Amino acid sequence: MNPRLADATSPYLRAHAGNPVAWFPWGEEAFAEARRRDVPVMVSIGYSTCHWCHVMARESFEDETTAAELDAGFVSIKVDREEHPEVDAAYMAAASAFSQSLGWPLTVFATPEGRPFYAGTYFPPQPRAGIPAFRQVLAAVHEAWTERRDQIDETADAVAGALAEVRRSAPDADASTPSADELVGAARALAGREDPQHGGFGEPAAGAPKFPVATALRFLQTPVLREHAAEASAVADRALTAMAASPLRDAVEGGFFRYATRPDWTVPHYERMLTDNSQLLDVAMAAVPARDDVARGIAGFLRDVLQQPGGGFGAAQDSESWIDGARSEGGYYARDAADRVGLDPPAVDGKVVSGWNGLAIGALARAGVRLDEPSWIESARWAADAVLEVNVAADGRLLRASLDEVPSRAQATLADHGQLAAGLIALAVATGEVAYAMRARELVDACVDAEHRVAVPGGGDPVLSRQGIGAPDTASDADEPSGAASVAEAAAALWMLGAGDSYRSIAERLVAAHAPAALAQPLAYGALLRVAAGLAEPPRQVVVVTDDAHAALATAARSIRADVVIIVSPEQSLSWAAAGFELLAGKEQRDGRPTAYDCRDFACRLPVTDVAALEA
Repeated sequence: MNPRLADATSPYLRAHAGNPVAWFPWGEEAFAEARRRDVPVMVSIGYSTCHWCHVMARESFEDETTAAELDAGFVSIKVDREEHPEVDAAYMAAASAFSQSLGWPLTVFATPEGRPFYAGTYFPPQPRAGIPAFRQVLAAVHEAWTERRDQIDETADAVAGALAEVRRSAPDADASTPSADELVGAARALAGREDPQHGGFGEPAAGAPKFPVATALRFLQTPVLREHAAEASAVADRALTAMAASPLRDAVEGGFFRYATRPDWTVPHYERMLTDNSQLLDVAMAAVPARDDVARGIAGFLRDVLQQPGGGFGAAQDSESWIDGARSEGGYYARDAADRVGLDPPAVDGKVVSGWNGLAIGALARAGVRLDEPSWIESARWAADAVLEVNVAADGRLLRASLDEVPSRAQATLADHGQLAAGLIALAVATGEVAYAMRARELVDACVDAEHRVAVPGGGDPVLSRQGIGAPDTASDADEPSGAASVAEAAAALWMLGAGDSYRSIAERLVAAHAPAALAQPLAYGALLRVAAGLAEPPRQVVVVTDDAHAALATAARSIRADVVIIVSPEQSLSWAAAGFELLAGKEQRDGRPTAYDCRDFACRLPVTDVAALEA
């Protein structure tokens, strides 16, 4: 058992601790060992629910002969991409110089200084369909290292230079936030990519995998588009309807799988991810009409399957499980409820990622309010408290993740800060407890320096920083909102609660900087465009002050589709105002009765105390 991996805060690394390969975890120690031995580094990047990562592990990393060749000629590093997303992004960008077919497992060869010089994805044990065998790749790299070092150095320098050039290309500093008309145009362009036969985005006959792209669906559901581009918003509703009725959704446990391999949403890739399901919960609640049944299924999956004993939500559930003594991909999910009884379910990656928990916290808090499910809000609170207790260093810095309540050493990303902050704000609004909003404000503030620039606190991964190999600065989404979009969302939410115009300025700067790219490629920038849509028109804010959270006025307010709907007690209202959230300043009960304040862009109508007046 490899002690370097056995105690890792990653199930993926722990799963490789028994390999005959002398793995190192990501860190300076591995590169120092490569320099001492003057050998190249082989970086293998994957994650615990990755099917082809499992396959390559069984075929190559568990093979004694292959392991011996690796140990003799290389220093091998195993990286969990979910624990170190910046490392994954940097090496994925480097790998694009060698292959257009990118994915995981990602296999990168680098100099002891960390400069990549060759990369690929899955390599089989024997040559297959034009792909060389993994041992052939090892032999070729070793031969080049020992006999043609100058060519390797030249390639490594070229790749490093190209990555540096990409990072130097700054966003458009002179751009402005998109207007409502520009957002409508982007939405219609996005809607034009709808698969008219099966819903979602893509060509009906294409062979590429088909993803939900929840970030784009959420953009199409924004109020400004519901009003000005209803036909584009309907694309999101049709996509949800199609996915919910397809094999992409687990009919027994309610969650959605990662993607489908066919245009009609069939033959799923059977991972179930926290990121996808958290966002699809919001999609279900924002649909017209709202899909409460889909929302309840997703919430059940999040709470019953992914929520860990310590409170945080695990990262994903595997696609594989043991059935009749053999590993089966998707076999568990092919059974009905009765046939699953007695089967061991696929393993859950219990890694608690800070930002991804923020997505779940926010979605459950919002849905819990709308559907009057207090237990969902309590699940969100439990997760928030767990992340704020465990995923924080002694000096107060947010960390990327934890496992079994043991924090990882990996630094939090910009997306972690923004996603967690946005989730905490939603929880604060759902519970009326300002402490969560104050912690969210601290997270956003940590991302803004003295020159008002937004960057990851601490400067990112220290090993990559020392090597000069960094990930491209991008605001485009993958399967989750980007760092820029997440911080912009949290900052805009703080502004809407009255934290100050400086937070709107943060959101506007982030949106404006990437607006040209976002308007040109809306499918890749859904999260940023959703924030832009929230800034395009004056917000509507509804505040209800009441000692009785179930009063008729409070119940009526919860059904209002507004940018902010917050129900607080008189004491809570005072606490919010004292903490600097001006929306709550002066908001109090009138004549001891529940009182509602309906505001547009912080200008409030006269307070009302009856439902009819609020609805009018």
